[in-house]
Amino acid sequence: MASACPLTLLPTADGISQAASLLADGALVAFPTETVYGLGADARNGEAVAAIYAAKGRPSFNPLIVHLPSVDAAKAYVQWSDTADRLAQAFWPGPLTLVLPLVAGHGLSGLVTAGLPTVALRVPAKTSAQQLLRRFGGPVAAPSANPSGRISPTTAGHVIAGLGGKVTAVLDDGPCAVGLESTIIDVEDAPTLLRAGGLPLEAIEAALGAPLAQSTTPVAVTAPGQLASHYAPRAPLRTHVTEASEGELLLGFGAMDADLNLSQRGDLHEAAANLFDMLHQLDAQGRPIAVAPIPDHGLGRAINDRLARAAAPRD
Repeated sequence: MASACPLTLLPTADGISQAASLLADGALVAFPTETVYGLGADARNGEAVAAIYAAKGRPSFNPLIVHLPSVDAAKAYVQWSDTADRLAQAFWPGPLTLVLPLVAGHGLSGLVTAGLPTVALRVPAKTSAQQLLRRFGGPVAAPSANPSGRISPTTAGHVIAGLGGKVTAVLDDGPCAVGLESTIIDVEDAPTLLRAGGLPLEAIEAALGAPLAQSTTPVAVTAPGQLASHYAPRAPLRTHVTEASEGELLLGFGAMDADLNLSQRGDLHEAAANLFDMLHQLDAQGRPIAVAPIPDHGLGRAINDRLARAAAPRD
């Protein structure tokens, strides 16, 4: 159902209604959350979900996050727990995804979960995303709206440049405030970090009153964002660089000379919000990218996770 150029919708009542109607018709609609733009489809419609994988070129063994408007809506699909409730009450709506066991008769497409007995759920905070989910009235599968493995989109322009006519419409509500994908926690048993993201680990551990277990990248992918090579520009990228080599573009952090700087004042929240947009800008120049060291605490952990995957060897 995608056209040569996607329809751009504004976050007005009419735009939200049109986006919801397109989702109900099985179309792909990109929409913003506080983290990144997602490529949305009705999570109950197998053909629509298959179109997500086709548009992104995403491996079918890589599961998707399902977006819902509220905690009550999420409970309809999974075996809820006290731990899930504690985290949801603290951080939903927000940049946190919880992985929980599915209930019988959940109605989600098997492509959403990649055949796993669990599903990743999130309640986004951005107003236009909330309005779209409530207007649509069902679960929306929505990985980042970019070609698989490439830099995630934080503006509607990034979506259009990356996916073009593979998506029917884009709901344009400006840049994403957080700029990093959600933090993913497996709460099936002991709470375990599966992916660092837009919610710092320190905040999650404070809410739990205990440290999170740490998961290394598994042989079998069990949640989104676990592929070793991911979030990558087309150009080669290396990290922890204090001085760029000849021909490289330098992405800086803190008080330093650089082609672009994630945050001159060394603010990790500002750096997270700028990361993907600045990688898009540098990648467009077609030269190798060097990235300055980023402190490995708070949101710095998630930034370093994305950079390590962007720099990883590619198949």
